[in-house]
Amino acid sequence: MRRKDRCAIVLAALAAALVLAGCGEAPSGVLPGYVEGEFVYVASKLGGRLDALPAVKGSRIVAGEPLFVLEHDYEQKALDMAQADLDQAENTLRDKEKGLRAEEIDQLVASLNRARVIKSLAEIEHSRREDLYASGSVSKEELDKARTEHESSQAWVRELEAKLATGKLPQRIDQIMAARAAVEAARAGVAQAQWNLDQKVQAAPVSGLVFDILHYVGEWVAASSPVAVLLPPENVKVRFFVPEALVASISPGQRVLVARDGIPEPAGAVVDYVSTQAEYAPPVIFSQGFREKLVFLVEARFSPEVARTMHPGQPVDVRLAGASQGKPQP
Repeated sequence: MRRKDRCAIVLAALAAALVLAGCGEAPSGVLPGYVEGEFVYVASKLGGRLDALPAVKGSRIVAGEPLFVLEHDYEQKALDMAQADLDQAENTLRDKEKGLRAEEIDQLVASLNRARVIKSLAEIEHSRREDLYASGSVSKEELDKARTEHESSQAWVRELEAKLATGKLPQRIDQIMAARAAVEAARAGVAQAQWNLDQKVQAAPVSGLVFDILHYVGEWVAASSPVAVLLPPENVKVRFFVPEALVASISPGQRVLVARDGIPEPAGAVVDYVSTQAEYAPPVIFSQGFREKLVFLVEARFSPEVARTMHPGQPVDVRLAGASQGKPQP
């Protein structure tokens, strides 16, 4: 017998067994259901080789803990370059905002002091020449020369005073605005480079169970391809089905009791969703009796402590709170 034929026979037998298992009579007041998890698939928006995988399948992880690391040498160097560009832009802005350097200001002050001394000497010489000219000791040309040197020294002092005042001022406002824009652009470049690097070093976005690992160290991970699957406790719920005649009596906030095989005490859960659409029957694999009538899907969530003991896909029996059954778990 060919392998394909043997597999077909096995699958047919398994399907028949499941149907027969679902044909038994359900205990009174028991609603069929199963545990389901809403998984969090963690991926990077950038591709790369998987270099580190601190997360271990089956372990529990806290939000913010390292989850996986992709190769990121390029992103790290890009961040370093962007930070250097930002430093340069900020230095240029500070330079334009404060005007001349302290050394240049000191040089202007020294030149101004020298010019003032020369002005004082020229003023004294001009006064002396005027007295000598009045007494006829010097010619008119010598007096004019002294006057010219005096006026020239005054002009030189005024020029240096103006340069010193200008040197203490920042550069033109349009140059400062351009420098500020360059700083903002450099900061945006740093933020983009940091985002790219963060994509390669992923931390757990939520706390919960590391339900599965989809890639391993050394593999190439494509962009947006999940590496780890997390299951937070708050994302574990029970799905069960109620007959049409009973759905009106169930509402969000209502407590239910969930019984599992091998555990005598039922767990408590709180209804948070009641479907508005009818189905003809619950899934056969999870039902205890085939029902030719309408049923409605209901979902209820557990407390985090109880959710940690549940397994997605696990079949359960559900009773509405108040029905006769064992002592419920919190």
